[in-house]
Amino acid sequence: MFGKLFGRKDEAGPADHLAVVRNVTVGRTIRLDPLAWRRLGAEASFKMDRDTLEITAQGLIKLDAGGYVHRFYTDDHLLFQAVSDERDGSDANDFTLFAPWRSEYPASGQEKRLWNDRLQDPVWLENDLPPFQRYWFSEDEGRQAPVSFWEDIWDDRAALAPYARIYQTCMLYARDLGGEGRELLLAIAMEPEKGGELTHEIMVGVPLAFGEFSA
Repeated sequence: MFGKLFGRKDEAGPADHLAVVRNVTVGRTIRLDPLAWRRLGAEASFKMDRDTLEITAQGLIKLDAGGYVHRFYTDDHLLFQAVSDERDGSDANDFTLFAPWRSEYPASGQEKRLWNDRLQDPVWLENDLPPFQRYWFSEDEGRQAPVSFWEDIWDDRAALAPYARIYQTCMLYARDLGGEGRELLLAIAMEPEKGGELTHEIMVGVPLAFGEFSA
């Protein structure tokens, strides 16, 4: 899915410079082609019962290599994601739709350590999901350190600063579904910069082609 690894976010830019990626930005509606996930059949874990996303928040991550990740959120935590070389998102060509699968609050330091340890595994295993192979590194490369980054998030294009900054440590996994496509799994530890608690998140997603969404 991602052409580059995430990097730490630099100093935040003003909200009036928020990207509009293929007409997608906070406050707008994305229309989806349900065939993007229905064609994957019953074997797919990813499910959605609607074809529109009301975008109420927008995130930005700056990549070490000079590119950007643009994230667009709904109130129920669905995520439309785009990757671009330019900050304004004008050349974005990598799109993904993620839905939350599980969110947990670690109860102890041991649970935090176990989660971070799992993020290094070449295969992600859950009791209620099939195995997913690590996507950012070859499975043959053994254990690998997860990726960490800051995300700045806005909920209003008129705001002068992001309303939240979240530090995240994550790894991306994938599994092929025969000749029908690919399903993705994003495992993340998320901790807000100010207030809030550390959470462990699992999101399941599907890649989107240009013709499978509009805004």
